[in-house]
Amino acid sequence: MIHENLLLILALFFAMAMLYLLSQRWKISFPIFLVIGGLAISLIPGMPVISIDPDLVFLIFLPPLLFEAAWYTSWNDFWKWKRSIGLLGFGLVLITSLAIAYFSVSIVPGFTLALGFLLGGVISPPDAVAATSVLKGVNMPKRGLTILEGESLVNDAASLTVFRFALAAILTGQFVLQKAVTNFFILSAMGIMVGLVIAHVLYFILRYWAKSSNITTPITLIAPYLMYIVAEQFHWSGVLAVVSGGLFLSFRSHDFMNYHTRLQAKEVWATLGFLLNGFVFILIGLELPVIVAGLEDYSMEEAIRYALIISAIVIIVRIVMVYVAAFLPRMLSAGVRRRETSPGLKLPFIIGWAGMRGVVSLASALAIPLTLNNGAPFPHRNLILFITFIVILITLVFQGLTLPLFLKWLKVEEMDDHIPEDEQIDAIRLQLARECVQYLDDKYTEEMRQFETIARIKEQLERSIRASERMTIEQSQREEVGSVRKLYREIMLELISLRRAGLGRIRAAKTYDHEVLRDMEENLDLEEARLNKH
Repeated sequence: MIHENLLLILALFFAMAMLYLLSQRWKISFPIFLVIGGLAISLIPGMPVISIDPDLVFLIFLPPLLFEAAWYTSWNDFWKWKRSIGLLGFGLVLITSLAIAYFSVSIVPGFTLALGFLLGGVISPPDAVAATSVLKGVNMPKRGLTILEGESLVNDAASLTVFRFALAAILTGQFVLQKAVTNFFILSAMGIMVGLVIAHVLYFILRYWAKSSNITTPITLIAPYLMYIVAEQFHWSGVLAVVSGGLFLSFRSHDFMNYHTRLQAKEVWATLGFLLNGFVFILIGLELPVIVAGLEDYSMEEAIRYALIISAIVIIVRIVMVYVAAFLPRMLSAGVRRRETSPGLKLPFIIGWAGMRGVVSLASALAIPLTLNNGAPFPHRNLILFITFIVILITLVFQGLTLPLFLKWLKVEEMDDHIPEDEQIDAIRLQLARECVQYLDDKYTEEMRQFETIARIKEQLERSIRASERMTIEQSQREEVGSVRKLYREIMLELISLRRAGLGRIRAAKTYDHEVLRDMEENLDLEEARLNKH
C-alpha cells in the first residue's frame, strides 16, 4: 500500500509541474489551473480516492506556508498600513463569520449557530498566494499589494481562532462568550510569546554557532514546525507563533545569513512553497467527488443553492467592509492630520474583489473531525466541505479570472509617493558606488598609484557612477530612458545566451574542471534572473 500511495503522490507532483507549464503558456493563474486540473484528474476512471487524516492537515501544510508568507513580508510596509490590515484581518473575518453564521442557520435546515460560525471561520480568510499569483504581471498599486499580503497573515490567525472556538463549542456543547474572549487573548498573546522565544533561541544558534550555510536552511525549515507544535502543545495559537517567529527571524536574517545561504534558502523555500501550495490547490479539485458522495442528507441542487448563496454573501460582505475600512476611520478622524492619501473608489473595489479563498480554507475544512466526542458522525461535515469547495471555486476561478480585467478597465493608478523600482535600484547603486570610491581614495590611494589592477577598480566604479548620473533626468525624458533600459536588457540577455553557448562548447571540450564551469554557469543564472526580474 505504501508504494502505491507514494506513486500516486509523485504522479500528482508531476501533474502539478505539467499544469504549471500549461498555466505559463496560456497566461492563466497557476492556482486556478490547479483547481480545474485537480477536478479533471478526479474524473479519470479508476482514479484512487484521495483522503488525508484531518489531524495532519494543519500540521503538514500550515506552518511552512505561514512561515514563508511572514518571511517575505516587509515589517515596515506592514506597520505603515497597520490600520487597514488590522481592520481587514480581524474585523472583516469576524463580520464575515457573523454573516455566514446567521445566514446559514436561516437557509440550511438543521444548521446550528455553532456550525454556522464553524463554516464562517473556514471560508472567511482570503488567500494571499492566490491573489498575488493572479496579480502577477499586472499593474497593482503598492498599497493594495501590501494590504493584501499583510491581511493574509492576520486573517489566518483570526479565522482559525473562530474555527477553533466554534469546533470546541460543537464538540463539548458549551460556549460562554466571556470565557471565549478571555481565552482568545490568552492563546493569542501566549502564541506570539512562544514564537518570539523560539525565534530568539534559533537566532542565537544561527548567528553564533551555525557557521556552515548547510545547516542554516534546514533550521529555517524546522523552525515553523517547532513553533507551531510547541504552541499547540500548550493549546495556544500555533498560527500566531509561526507568524511572529517568522517576522522576527526575517527581520534579523541579515545577521546570520550570507549570500550563499540566502540563495540556497530562497530556492529551497520556493520549491517547498510550490509543492505545498500546489498540492493543496490540486487537492481541492481531487476532493470534490469524495465530498459529493458524502452528501447523503441533501440533494445536489440543494447543496449548490446553499453554496451559491453563501458565496455571494462572502463576496458582497468583503466588498462592503473594504469600503468601510477605507473610509470610516478617515471620517472619524477628519479633524486629525493624516499623512496617507485617499485610496479613492477604485482601489478598495480591487482589494475587495481580490478576496479569493484557497489553502487555509481547504485545510480548515479538511481538519474538521469525522466524529464527535461521543463517536457520533460530525453533523453536516460533508455539506460544510462542499460549500467550502464551491466558495473556493467561485472566488478563485470567477474572481481570479476577472480581477486582471477589472484592473485594466478601471486603470487603477499609484496614489502614494512611491518611487518606481528601477529608479530605486539606480539610486541605491549610485550611492553605494560613491561610497566605494570614497573608501578607495581614503584607504588605498598609494596602492592605486602603484598597481594598475587596483586602479581599475576605481575606474569601473567611476564609469558606473557617470552612467547612473546620466540616467537621473527630468520627468519629460523618462520615456526615452525606459526604451534605453529595455534595449540594454535585451542586449545583456543576448550576451548571456552567447556566453552560455560558449560555456557549453568549453564543457564539451573537457578541458576545464566541472566545478569551475558550474560556478560560472551559476553566475550567469544569477545575472539572467536579475535582468528578467525587471
